[in-house]
Amino acid sequence: MDRTLLLKLLTLVALLGALTCSSASDHLVDVSKLEMFVDELPDMPRILGYHVLDGVPKSESLKIGMFKKKWKFHRDLPPTAVYAYGITKHTATVPGPTIEALFGVDTHVRWQNHLPPKHILPWDPTIPTALTNTTRGIPAVVHLHGGIHEPESDGNANAWFTSKFSQRGPTWAKKTYHYPNNQQPGNLWYHDHAMGLTRVNLLAGLLGAYIIRHPSIEDPLGLPRGDEFDRPLIVFDRSFRTDGSIFMNSTGNNPSIHPQWQPEYFGDAIIVNGKAWPRLTVRRRKYRFRIINASNARFFRFFFTNGLRFTHVASDSAYIEKPVTANETLVGPSEITDIVVDFSQSRSNVAILANNAKYPYPTGDPVDEANGKVMKFIILPDQEVDTSRVPKRLLEYPVADLSGVAHTRYVAMYEYVSDIDEPTHLYLNAKPYEAPVTETPKEGSTEVWYVINLTEDNHPLHIHLGLFKVLDQTELVKLDEFKAVHDENQRRGQVPRGQVCAWQESRGASS
Repeated sequence: MDRTLLLKLLTLVALLGALTCSSASDHLVDVSKLEMFVDELPDMPRILGYHVLDGVPKSESLKIGMFKKKWKFHRDLPPTAVYAYGITKHTATVPGPTIEALFGVDTHVRWQNHLPPKHILPWDPTIPTALTNTTRGIPAVVHLHGGIHEPESDGNANAWFTSKFSQRGPTWAKKTYHYPNNQQPGNLWYHDHAMGLTRVNLLAGLLGAYIIRHPSIEDPLGLPRGDEFDRPLIVFDRSFRTDGSIFMNSTGNNPSIHPQWQPEYFGDAIIVNGKAWPRLTVRRRKYRFRIINASNARFFRFFFTNGLRFTHVASDSAYIEKPVTANETLVGPSEITDIVVDFSQSRSNVAILANNAKYPYPTGDPVDEANGKVMKFIILPDQEVDTSRVPKRLLEYPVADLSGVAHTRYVAMYEYVSDIDEPTHLYLNAKPYEAPVTETPKEGSTEVWYVINLTEDNHPLHIHLGLFKVLDQTELVKLDEFKAVHDENQRRGQVPRGQVCAWQESRGASS
């Protein structure tokens, strides 16, 4: 990095000392100079996915747009150009509004694209992408992560559309999405899912929380409830230039192959509900926090610096059967942890929610002061009556009946690298996304899938239009031998029985 005295003086004036320079065109904010805990934690607008008529919940139709606007991530940063979800441009937020749905009551959403012709972030035309030289406008499509509904409302990567639906992707099917909400109560989140643009559209701000409530079975649990005591926390990381714009490195890991694409993004500042290291004043009682990790690649291992503990009540879109209390919780990208914190147990009037997960997780760099702090809780001194509770048992679900398994599948994730040992792409069973469908489970059937991670990363995985239950996690041994078998099978263009046998032989102790 070339830094000159003149540049330092100019940028010091521009941002009161909170910056450095990475190149002639990228003047980056030095987040270590930004004061933490100066912004109040926002509670994102809440939109009901139903209405009540004569005491009976009825289906609701919503129109939610995607807008370009300015957003303040920190008191001392200039406003940032973002893409935001909202009913109107004025009310649009980053993250977007929290949609609250009721079990069994349909929600219809017409997602409307009001984005401008040119993207605010760099995108790479050398990877499969909806944005090409012939695309007029920014493609977008919304996926409800964790939702179980019709495929036409799933937000397939190729179901994208531009402003006013003037251009549409090859699998586009309808303008208004239908969410029946006919699944267990829990936490979901919605986000952009356009082919080749998911990363940049999310970095720009297109994400939000979606909660399915089932009062008749949730209220008897006695967990904290109400807008003040039951709050989504959407956490992600971002870096900024001194003009307030989001910084994303525009040079790829393999510039000769993909000029701009990078496999991972790590930001310097930790953002919660749209503010960098916010603060929240809480009472000495129990609170419920639905924490969504909306980062591109960053894992968080959350803990309280004053020793407060977490009580886990749900994971992703479902409750767990029994609450689990722990000193820390690990949350990967796109994962959700649902916890209760009892601030009456704090011996201090301040609790810092912190993070100590290396990045990339688990063998990367240690956290620093900026990405090791998340937010601050200011705890009021007076004790108060708290009628909420954490029951000994939560919700039970049917046990998977393995005697009726219709099919067993083996799915291997493999990351390919270039001559300079940098990732270029990831395939499943040596097949790209565009390959013909090979896995065709039948609706209502029970299957066992062995997902074999041969990449260098801990790689979260989820499926669309359904849920799965983890039966076992096993550490692989003889990894190099297995990769050699995979490479040979790729050269043959197949994944034969030999690879399955190699996997079975490479299993280590359960972890």
